[in-house]
Amino acid sequence: MTVTWEELGWERIAAGVGRCRLPGWDCTVGLVIGGDAALMVDAGSGPAEGARLRTEARALAGRAVTHLALTHPHFDHVFGAAAFADAEVFGAAGVERVLAEEREALRRDAIGNGLHARVADEAVAALTLPRHLVPDEWTLPLGDDRQALLVNVGPGHTAHDLAVLVPGSPAVVFCGDLVEQSGEPQAGPDAVPALWPAALDRLLSLGGEDALYVPGHGAVVDAGFVRAQRDALATRFGVS
Repeated sequence: MTVTWEELGWERIAAGVGRCRLPGWDCTVGLVIGGDAALMVDAGSGPAEGARLRTEARALAGRAVTHLALTHPHFDHVFGAAAFADAEVFGAAGVERVLAEEREALRRDAIGNGLHARVADEAVAALTLPRHLVPDEWTLPLGDDRQALLVNVGPGHTAHDLAVLVPGSPAVVFCGDLVEQSGEPQAGPDAVPALWPAALDRLLSLGGEDALYVPGHGAVVDAGFVRAQRDALATRFGVS
């Protein structure tokens, strides 16, 4: 029996494209379904959450997740990645160093933000590194004339920000935490504020005026929202 996006608590954004807002940190994960493949965008905040997403994605796509794109190396987006060990994992070039060499910092950040220490320990021990590193752009065929474009748009929110463009009518852009709707964009110690507005300019050039933009946290927005947030960040950080 076919299951609908809504039955599993997901939001359908376009044909074969949806997202789920996760509890706790209101983090978004995305799913893009093609004729031959299924792409997950981000993986949640822990092994159990990742496993639940894997099960739900399989029910929606009718197949296992074949590809996983990690938008940036923060715990609420990557700590569930071990659940997708059989998938081809992608990230912006350089993100593999953060995930390999800064695990204790990731663990401390997760616990400091309220993740249970046991969950953080399990996630760090099983953390999956991207095997495919995107220096600029990577076209990912998904079957039935569907494709996704993975774009290294950072630095900005972090030094290694990856966006995912799904062409169509409308086009959909998964922005990671370069865009946030449910609160002011968070600039932690790994942010690169001077380059963040330029990263948003690139997002807008990818999606265009009619695209739907999916923030890392919050509701789906339009180009006008992204442009306004870009200008607010430029003012906040004193850059053009």
